[in-house]
Amino acid sequence: MRPHRRGALRGPLFLCLILIALALSRCGSDGDDRGSAEPRGPVSALVTDVVDGDTIEVELPDGSEEDVRYIGIDTPETVKPGEPVECGGPRAHDVNERLVAGRRVTLRFDAERRDQYDRLLAYVYLPAAETGGRPMFVNAELLRRGLARTLTIAPNDSFADRFARIAARAGARGRGLWGRCPL
Repeated sequence: MRPHRRGALRGPLFLCLILIALALSRCGSDGDDRGSAEPRGPVSALVTDVVDGDTIEVELPDGSEEDVRYIGIDTPETVKPGEPVECGGPRAHDVNERLVAGRRVTLRFDAERRDQYDRLLAYVYLPAAETGGRPMFVNAELLRRGLARTLTIAPNDSFADRFARIAARAGARGRGLWGRCPL
């Protein structure tokens, strides 16, 4: 048996570590190894329909259409099959429609791009050009008006603390759902 030389494995070990690091860096990238055209954020999109208080349909720059579910919030149901229209649902839908229908929005993504229904999951912003001044964070605005509750689903939780504070203020002021609907 040959004596082990100190440092004899450094070269191959170093090469293996580099290859592992490169492979791991690809795992966390926005790229999709399946070859699909998954949108990268932020993405500008045209709102073509407002489904309810927390879901919209958009046309992406490549012409494709996507359903988009707002991250971090939940509004009362208005269109869920087999479920009654919930208190505050029509109002949340109407306000969401007034805010974004027919307008260009910016979609920003978090850790996961899609939910179990294959909808894009996004934070939705109205750019300053659409509001006549400052950009509007639509998810937060619906919470501020008391038209939504928080819905934190890890790992898409970048704004969970901020959303909780906004919802608590809306509740303390009796805004929207908080003043009219049993919670």
